[in-house]
Amino acid sequence: MEKHRIIPKEYMTVSEIAKKMRVTVRTLQYYDKEGFFSPSVKSDGGRRLYTNKDLVRLHQILSLKHLGFSLKNIKNKIMSLDTPDNVAIILTEQAADIKRKIQDLSKAYEEIKLLKAEVLQIQSVDFKKYASIIVNLQMGNKFYGLIKHFDEETLNHLYKKFDMESGTAFMNQFIDLNNKTQELQKNNVSPDSKEGQLLAKDFWKMIMDFTDGDMSIFSKLMEIGNINKNAIESGEKQMIDMTYIEKALDVYLTKLGINPFIEKTK
Repeated sequence: MEKHRIIPKEYMTVSEIAKKMRVTVRTLQYYDKEGFFSPSVKSDGGRRLYTNKDLVRLHQILSLKHLGFSLKNIKNKIMSLDTPDNVAIILTEQAADIKRKIQDLSKAYEEIKLLKAEVLQIQSVDFKKYASIIVNLQMGNKFYGLIKHFDEETLNHLYKKFDMESGTAFMNQFIDLNNKTQELQKNNVSPDSKEGQLLAKDFWKMIMDFTDGDMSIFSKLMEIGNINKNAIESGEKQMIDMTYIEKALDVYLTKLGINPFIEKTK
């Protein structure tokens, strides 16, 4: 014991300062190794020894770290500031950064709740579908609920065809046509009218772009559309009522002499 007490009273060991500041010894050793916070002296036996001045500096570091500042910024930037205005600027920037993170976390929290609901409706564990749902939630696609009905082939097609940018563009196109559909329905415009047929033309082009002309995928989309009708009836608000579009497409394709269900897969 006497051997350990040869340390002068004005000095503290790493374990003592760790206890005072409620951090681990390993944390202080890491700070020392990386040059963020080093002891004032080392004893002849190689023990790290700290003073009250070191304690004050560690308190400053931990306080700034609590506000979300990185150790690198604390060491290289913040601790060298010499005017209140400069400190205020740094704090303003940090506040803005934290606000962005809060918004991101809030969005992620909402997405987790929505994904959880979808996971419980999918009959098996399928991380490929989970990932697709998450991406569509990130894009703000309110029709993300349709993905749980996609089979492996359709999902693989989506992965090959779309990235975040092209997927967002397609989603916006789909939403635009959906809005036009709702407007025509609201105004009681017939599906076989000029306006209804222009909608059908645009919708068919979008389907061909989406499927690359593969009628097997088109057939699956129609099956999903039937599931979709049941979903609307059960109150799933994110779905789209395809009844009007189906009627408009039936007239449009009949005039063109196209029967998509007997077309050869390209």
